[in-house]
Amino acid sequence: MNSQVLDVLKMFFTLLLAAIVITVGGAPQTMLGCPRNCGNVTIPFPFGTSPDCYLDDSFIIICNNTYNPPKPFLVGGIEVFDILVNGHLKVSSWMAYDCYNDSGFRTRDVYSWLRLRNFSISATRNKFTAIGCDTYAFVKGSRDKNYTTGCTALCDGSDYVKSGSCNGVGCCEMSIPEGIRDFQLTINSYKNYTRVQKFNPCGYAIMSEEGYYSFSSADLWALQNKTRETFPVVLDWAVGGNFTCQEAQKNSSTYACRSSNSECWDSLSRRGYNCSWKKVFQGNNYLIDGCQDINACKLLNPCNGICMNLPGNFSCSCPERYEGDGKKRGVGVILSILLLMGGSSWIYCVIRDRKLIKMREKLFHQNGGLLLEQKLYGRNMQKDIIFTEEDLKKATNNYDENRVIGQGGFGTVYKGILPDNKEVAIKKSKVSDQSQIEQFINEVIILSQINHRYVVKLLGCCLETRVPLFVYEFITNGTLYDHINDEHLSSTFTWNFCVKLAAETAEALAYLHLATSVPIIHRDIKSVNILLDNCYAAKVSDIGASRFIPINKSQLTTLVQGTLGYLDPEYFHTSQLTEKSDVYSFGVVLAELLTGERALSFHRAEKDRNLAMYFVSLIENNKLLEILDERLVNERNVQQLNEVALLAMRCLNVKSGERPKMKEVAMELEGLKLMQKHPWIESDPEETQLLLDPTIVPSS
Repeated sequence: MNSQVLDVLKMFFTLLLAAIVITVGGAPQTMLGCPRNCGNVTIPFPFGTSPDCYLDDSFIIICNNTYNPPKPFLVGGIEVFDILVNGHLKVSSWMAYDCYNDSGFRTRDVYSWLRLRNFSISATRNKFTAIGCDTYAFVKGSRDKNYTTGCTALCDGSDYVKSGSCNGVGCCEMSIPEGIRDFQLTINSYKNYTRVQKFNPCGYAIMSEEGYYSFSSADLWALQNKTRETFPVVLDWAVGGNFTCQEAQKNSSTYACRSSNSECWDSLSRRGYNCSWKKVFQGNNYLIDGCQDINACKLLNPCNGICMNLPGNFSCSCPERYEGDGKKRGVGVILSILLLMGGSSWIYCVIRDRKLIKMREKLFHQNGGLLLEQKLYGRNMQKDIIFTEEDLKKATNNYDENRVIGQGGFGTVYKGILPDNKEVAIKKSKVSDQSQIEQFINEVIILSQINHRYVVKLLGCCLETRVPLFVYEFITNGTLYDHINDEHLSSTFTWNFCVKLAAETAEALAYLHLATSVPIIHRDIKSVNILLDNCYAAKVSDIGASRFIPINKSQLTTLVQGTLGYLDPEYFHTSQLTEKSDVYSFGVVLAELLTGERALSFHRAEKDRNLAMYFVSLIENNKLLEILDERLVNERNVQQLNEVALLAMRCLNVKSGERPKMKEVAMELEGLKLMQKHPWIESDPEETQLLLDPTIVPSS
């Protein structure tokens, strides 16, 4: 039994060896009469050096005979190292580097770039590497897709550096995006290598085939000698233009898999398709007779009896006076198959998990994770604002629908519970702008430092998903919109409640405008974005929609942001949002507070006007009573109602220059809130009626 198991295992590993031999050792073929090589590089069809030798202009190889031996190049002067018929191509890429002298002045500065017309840079077979102890490097591109990503390499001394490890100490390494056709490597220094000059005067950036470059601590000094300036980069190539296999097979005259023993598979990294061998064949699938059968009997030795080789297969038979089919098998075969299946399942799980880890790492890099870590390090901030995808999956019970607490055009908000039993709100957006990664990272850092009692705190983010996730403190008592319009919550909607909420919201906005490290405009103030905590205090939310105002500018041009009905009317003429834009939106919130349930019915009924315009017109025509919410009006608070209404009207001024600043609004509302606690002055009943309806003639 043991010998039979060994025979099966031997056959299994022999098949693996055969596959390797076929893939690596099969000799590519060229068109009849075409050069087979250019120097030391084989040129297989569909590539060629003349029109009769290549499939189309995408596969032109220029053989430069001025070198000894000759060297092959793509159109554009890119040197070719190797051409593989499995859909890959290796070309030369220059190393980028910058060097500094003892005084911190740059002495050498070389950038590296590669632009391709017909091929893409393999995301699975290349790595971007930065080397140095005072280095940050970026790889970016714009052909087909805009992207920028990079990493940081730091160290205090060569003793801290470990050869073979690219973990950020002296060397960092990362994956690149899929489907890109160009890259540019740039490299910079934090302190011009002044602290590490003695053992590392230069920084380096490399794009190369994965596994080709192995970091050595000696490279911190030795690479400056330029003993190795170029590295191989793997490209993906395919035939068929934009056609898939299924589409291409409809036209036999242009179908590129010409051998009868070849199969077609769609390219995963670019448009078009590639051809591969059927069963146990080798050679070039793009030529009519390019696929050749291997001798399975000799290579695999699959029979106990007589073996006969067949095209793409084999046959076993028994010698005379013996029975059976002659194939190697026995009692141990079942056990062997089970072992192989178990091993295959284990290998599958390992490969799946590794792919998942690599995908998370890749997304972390694409979403600016390394840049965030670098900025946190530079500000001596804790990295506990960075959550892993696994953290948030556990917190939301794998994003259970029962955990959804909010949903809209922006995305979905889930309630999450962290391991320390802390409740959080996890915002899962629908879109992400890869071109604004650096600005996004700066916003995350600034917003995470906001710590105000009336602002929802950003606890952190997760960058391991296609669209970053945001983690906020969890607020328990719903939104201001709910308390205004939900009849089940109407008992909380009192005048004291309204003044308190308005004052707290204004204080939060004034803080964002004036007290943060960089002035912030919210851009989407509305009752839905004002939450209430367990003490019914205001919590301004959705600060992630905010933008920062440069200190030396009063205005910031932005993309369209905000909600119609709340949006500053000046925006439609200037395309600019300012601090006064938040004042206008807050004025609409004040109008909602004063009108209560009527505001919602008005929004639903009116199509040509908005609440702000209607509210202002009523005040101007002394008809405030027509729109005030009945729950708020009593004979003791009419003067305050009018004061808040007039304040709202000032905030809703069409000209932003005539609106008050948010700090002024906050101070006025805070004064009214204090009067709620200390009502030293009571209004006269007759004066109350006059304020509500000025058409009444006062008694003499």
